[in-house]
Amino acid sequence: MAFADTAKSSRVAHGVASFAPQLAALAERFGKWRLYHRTISELSDISPRDLAELGLSRSNLRAAAYEAVYGTR
Repeated sequence: MAFADTAKSSRVAHGVASFAPQLAALAERFGKWRLYHRTISELSDISPRDLAELGLSRSNLRAAAYEAVYGTR
């Protein structure tokens, strides 16, 4: 009986270990998604004059935020 318990717990541990990389990737994607939306929010708060100095307009804020967080398309 002890062998059956040990075998079962090792399968569960293996299942959790194989799930860890997927969970880490999901956490990274969620973090980037949050950063993307925070970047859009911060850029939206900038005055049109300051945006012009940065070479941005309201119409391309999403593209600029995407590039800043995820890199070039």
